[in-house]
Amino acid sequence: MTLPQIVSREEWRAAREELLAKEKAATRARDALSAERRGLPMVEIDEEYVFEGGDGKATLLDLFRGRHQLVVYHFMFAPEWDAGCRSCSAFLDQIGHLAHLWARGTEFASVSRAPHTKILPFKARMGWTVPWYSSYDSDFNYDFQVSFKGSDDGGGGCGEPYERPGVSCFLRDRDRVFHTYSTYERGLDGLGSTTSFLDLTALGRQEEWELPKGRASALGAPAGSERIRYHDEYED
Repeated sequence: MTLPQIVSREEWRAAREELLAKEKAATRARDALSAERRGLPMVEIDEEYVFEGGDGKATLLDLFRGRHQLVVYHFMFAPEWDAGCRSCSAFLDQIGHLAHLWARGTEFASVSRAPHTKILPFKARMGWTVPWYSSYDSDFNYDFQVSFKGSDDGGGGCGEPYERPGVSCFLRDRDRVFHTYSTYERGLDGLGSTTSFLDLTALGRQEEWELPKGRASALGAPAGSERIRYHDEYED
C-alpha cells in the first residue's frame, strides 16, 4: 500500500494552502452551478399520480404535506423484490433530521414501485422514519426515468426491466405542482445533507447571497442560516 509522503509541518501547510485555493475555486464554481440550476425552467405536473403511504392513498400534492417544496428520493425496490436495494439503503441511512429541511419549507420522501405492504416491514427493519410511499399503481417511476420496462426504453440494453436511483425536486404553487429538477446515479454523489438537497431545489438554501435575487424571501422568512435551530426547537 502506498501512503502519503511524510514531510515537515511547514511543508504540509504550504501544500495544504495550495490545495485550499483549488477547494475555494471549486466551492465558487459549485455556487454558480447551483444558481444556474435554480434558473432552470419548470414543468407543470398534470398527471394524477396515486401513491400509498402510512395514511393510505395520496396524490403528489399530498406528498408535500403542506410545504412549498418536495425532494423525492427514487429508492430502488421493485415489486418482485423481497427487500430494498442495498446501495439505496446506504443512501437513506445517511439522511439527517428532516426538521432542518422542514424549516425551509421543504419536504423529503422516498418513493418505490414495491407495494406498501413490502415497504412497511423493510422500513421497520431498517429503523427509518422518513416518509416512504409506494407508486405501485402509477406510472410515476417510469415517467421520471427511474424504472424501465426493457431495452427499448433505456433498460440497460439487455431487454430486461431495469431500476436506477435518482432524486427529483418539485415546487408547489397553491394546488399546482411543478417538476424543477432530477438527477440520477452518479449525480447523487455527495448528497445527503440538508444543504446538498436544498442546492437541488428551485428555492435553494434561501440565503440572501444566492442568485437569482428574491428567492431567499420566497417563504416570507429570514435567511436560511438565521433560521437554524436545534431540531427540537423549530415551530413546524
